[in-house]
Amino acid sequence: MLEWKAFFRSASFAKNLALKILMGFGVIYFAVMFVGLGVLAYYGLKDSFPDPLVIINKYLIYYFVFDLVFRLALQKMPVMNIRPLLTLPIKSATIVNFSLGKTYLSFFNTLHAFIFLPFAIVLILNGYDVVSVILWLFSIVFLLYINNFLNILLNNKDKLFILFLAITALFGASQYYEIFDVTLYTGPFYQSFFDIKWMIAVPLIVLVILYFVTFNYFKSNLYLDAGLASKHDIAKTENYAWLNQYGVMGTFLKNDIKLIKRNKRSKTTVFMSVMFLFYGLLFYGTGIEAYNSPAMHMFAGVFVSGGFLITFGQFVPSWDSSYYGLMMTQNISYRDYLNSKWWLMVIGTAVTAVVASFYLYFGIHIYMMILAGAIYNIGVNSLLVLLGGAYTKTPIDLTSTKGAFGDKKAFNIKTMLISIPQLGGPMAFYALGHYLISPNAGLLFVALAGILGLAFKNKAFDLIVKIYKNEKYAALDSYKQKSA
Repeated sequence: MLEWKAFFRSASFAKNLALKILMGFGVIYFAVMFVGLGVLAYYGLKDSFPDPLVIINKYLIYYFVFDLVFRLALQKMPVMNIRPLLTLPIKSATIVNFSLGKTYLSFFNTLHAFIFLPFAIVLILNGYDVVSVILWLFSIVFLLYINNFLNILLNNKDKLFILFLAITALFGASQYYEIFDVTLYTGPFYQSFFDIKWMIAVPLIVLVILYFVTFNYFKSNLYLDAGLASKHDIAKTENYAWLNQYGVMGTFLKNDIKLIKRNKRSKTTVFMSVMFLFYGLLFYGTGIEAYNSPAMHMFAGVFVSGGFLITFGQFVPSWDSSYYGLMMTQNISYRDYLNSKWWLMVIGTAVTAVVASFYLYFGIHIYMMILAGAIYNIGVNSLLVLLGGAYTKTPIDLTSTKGAFGDKKAFNIKTMLISIPQLGGPMAFYALGHYLISPNAGLLFVALAGILGLAFKNKAFDLIVKIYKNEKYAALDSYKQKSA
């Protein structure tokens, strides 16, 4: 009831309602897609394997580990909503159950139903034992909820998040290069949920134990002065004196570097940009037919080199939202401020392009596409991202990873229009040169577009600075509002 009142009484009720409706359409779309995936998984595997269920069980280990990693990155406990309840005559057990209960029907849990439930129905329709299929399905559900409680217990432990991801990558690489195949051991375990009826007790017992461990953990820490208090690290002095030679811009660069190193949200953004580095593997391999086209390869080249530019740049100046008002009272040049952000994105793009040299494995032309994409990112997309930031008035909580993939206020007509040349521009330039002249001409067209962007950088900055000044007071007003 309190949640409903908070929603309807919110100052941004109209925006929230519109967002919920939009998200509803998105949920319906993805639900249909996942239902199709669950159905087609059986028939797609049936053509190549005698028993699709065995193949699914073989690779479930990666599914569950990636699910846990995804949860650790995005799914968080709503502890902030608990604090007002602590001053009311409500039992601690009730508050904890309420908080844990909010995670039961979350997107991270219900999403899997659209895949596994249709797959189970298809298994039954194709003659599999009904009881065995139902027991297998419930075992999968229990394992997913085990991930749910593991995420709650491991919440905010960034080192464990990286550890899980590294272990997954290690297992995947060792299996790909035929060094060690972990699925030889995990596959029979998941298959046993279908073959052995009493095996369902194993994940059920683990789930019950984890629930009580999680319940007791939160109940014992349910007090404001320590349990839900903000953590404070020991302050460290970092001077970065070598940046002083760049004057005012160097001061801004030092602040940005410190911001990235010290805050949870910015660290998550950097991690996401590293993940973008491997995005091209989906396109440059031969596994997905829809991605195997010249234009899509160029699309991937822009993403591989532009991970940091996209994830960091889209929230300029929102990174400074907590003290933006104070900054505006100082004698600060907008050009110096934005120029420091631009240089940070340029450096990040250049470093990423060099690190991406492992794509030479797919051929010199593929890596040249990444380099051409990097030039386009530096010359064109860096300016477009800064321009879009003027209209993305999203206050950011640097201590939280919430909204790391974006925010509802980031979606508006202006930012959507600006994103068209960001993504479609390099694809169009490359396709034009590729089909009219040659693949190398396509690379040249993309690179020339980036070089022209650099040539007209000062003119573009004049326009961007003017827009930021026009949007100044709207941004200040927005940063005063709490994200609902």
